[in-house]
Amino acid sequence: MSGAANSDPLITLAIMAMGGEGGGVLADWLVDLAEHNGYLAQTTSVPGVAQRTGATIYYLEMFPLAQLPEGRQPVMALSPFPGAVDMVVASELMEAGRALQRQLVHPERTTLIASTHRVYSMAERTALADGRVDAAQLLAGAQQAARQFIGADFAELAEASGSPIGAALYGAVAASGRLPFTRAQYEATIERSGVGVAASLKAFAAGWQAAQAGASPPAVRPALAELPAVGPRLSELAQRARQLPAAAQATILHGLMRLTDYQGEAYARLYLQRLEQLQTRAPATPQGEAVLVETARHLALWMAYEDTVRVADLKTRRSRFERVGQEVRLDEAQQLHINEFLHPRLEEVADTLPAAWGRWLLGSAWARRLLAPLIDRGRVVRTSSLRGFLLLYAVASLRRWRPRSLRYQVEQQRIEAWLADMARLLPGQAELALEVARAQQLVKGYGDTHARGWRHFEMIMNQLSPLAGRADAASRLRAWVAAALADDSGQTLKQAMQQS
Repeated sequence: MSGAANSDPLITLAIMAMGGEGGGVLADWLVDLAEHNGYLAQTTSVPGVAQRTGATIYYLEMFPLAQLPEGRQPVMALSPFPGAVDMVVASELMEAGRALQRQLVHPERTTLIASTHRVYSMAERTALADGRVDAAQLLAGAQQAARQFIGADFAELAEASGSPIGAALYGAVAASGRLPFTRAQYEATIERSGVGVAASLKAFAAGWQAAQAGASPPAVRPALAELPAVGPRLSELAQRARQLPAAAQATILHGLMRLTDYQGEAYARLYLQRLEQLQTRAPATPQGEAVLVETARHLALWMAYEDTVRVADLKTRRSRFERVGQEVRLDEAQQLHINEFLHPRLEEVADTLPAAWGRWLLGSAWARRLLAPLIDRGRVVRTSSLRGFLLLYAVASLRRWRPRSLRYQVEQQRIEAWLADMARLLPGQAELALEVARAQQLVKGYGDTHARGWRHFEMIMNQLSPLAGRADAASRLRAWVAAALADDSGQTLKQAMQQS
């Protein structure tokens, strides 16, 4: 093995890839490469148990025929052994982290090749708070743990080439120089496969070039250091936003754009006015500035709450149809059908109605019984059909009437109460006001998820007044929020509050 730290002629490789990424094809190419160039090769695979709870691991071993004793055959392993893997190929950054966790990467032996893009795992997506793993820590760990680390966004390179990521990773394997084969031998393997040869060779070349150039991995979670351009419609609001703390300006500009898209310029103006009013109460200290930074983010998210109108709007946008078409690689000879499963509760129906009607519906037993058969069971709406599209488009068109809806009035009252709590605390208890701002992360989602989050948020805010007089008020509130995020049933939160 060229450049290997060990003298053993056996070459060991582990590939960690998700379904549809070409991991199996990559393993087959490497076996074919070995067998056509004087090696015995064996591959095995262990599939992941579910979507994004673990990728399939393909394990390969290669042994040179020239070093086989006469009349004997090597005994090859069926799975990788910690510390005994020459090369690990990960199709996504979290899979590189899993390889580190399994101790497959050795600092004196292993070349680690990883795509730096992220496909969030189920644990990350379902976390009540921000469950994303820190990409910077993953990258730092990969660079420190491996003898040689090659990282680039191979998914983007493959997408530009019209090929699965496996071909781009194959190019990186070739460029690493850790296997005793020439570039021509790698490319010949792709040509022998006879399937998608042109696109695969293009992706192979892109992967080779990125690995040879030592491409520095891009930040997965880009910083908001540069202020976004908001366009002429929001220029006046953008100028006012620049009078607020510099650390909050990028978030505020993104909030203005989000809320303009959500409801209109007047709604974005209300967002900015609320922040300006809060600033008048904030002390000129780092904690006072931190409250404004956190409020800018959480207020934008809260004001853009999810309701039936928002859901219908997002599902009928041209950009969504284009994105789905790109994901399934739709061509001109194919038709795309998109089926949406919708199951609005009675509360969501009432929330969409004018406030008086919505309250009447929630308080009328016979009206609830009348509507129950229509909404008790979910229904499938095909938004790619004219009928299904027009149905959701009609719901989305209610956006102009949203300020008259029950949900709008309720949410604005809740937001104002939250802001008033922070304004009252800011002059003397900025640390506690900061935790009140952060507690808003409990209020999110749609349907039952939103109802549970609001219930927990309300439980905590109801204890704010007696808590405010305590020296440890901020730490206690922070602990309560953490308890609420740890358990959506609320039992952990109740126990934490009782112990306090």
